[in-house]
This record gives sequence, structure tokens and C-alpha cells, in this order.
Amino acid sequence: MYVKVHVYAGMKKEQRIEIEKDTYEIITKAPALQNAANIRVRELIAEAYEVPIKEVRIVTGHHHPSKILEVISK
Repeated sequence: MYVKVHVYAGMKKEQRIEIEKDTYEIITKAPALQNAANIRVRELIAEAYEVPIKEVRIVTGHHHPSKILEVISK
């Protein structure tokens, strides 16, 4: 399944807001440097769908705030 995400990196708080089904807005403390924000986004989406982080991958948007992630559920 594909999930659309808009990320705000380097903020003072962390929050995962579900806008619609499979659409999230994620606010994270992790900076947008050295892939830290992308890793944290994958962790938060994995928590939301109750899957391991290795089953969440970024399909598009590696260097942009808007991303599409794929959640592989068994």
C-alpha cells in the first residue's frame, strides 16, 4: 500500500497527523541532514501501521518534504 506524507523536519516537537486515509503530515525533531528525517518518518509510519521499519520504504521524495512511502504488509 502507498502512503502520502508531507514532512516538517527540524521542529521542536514530534507529531503524526492523519489528514485522510493513507495521507499523513509528520512533524519531526530530526534534522533534514544525513537521512535522519527520512529514517524517523519511516519509524513513525511503521508505528502507525504496526509493521517493522524494514517493511516501509520511500518510493519518491528522498530529498523533498512531500514523499510517497510503500508499506509492505504480510
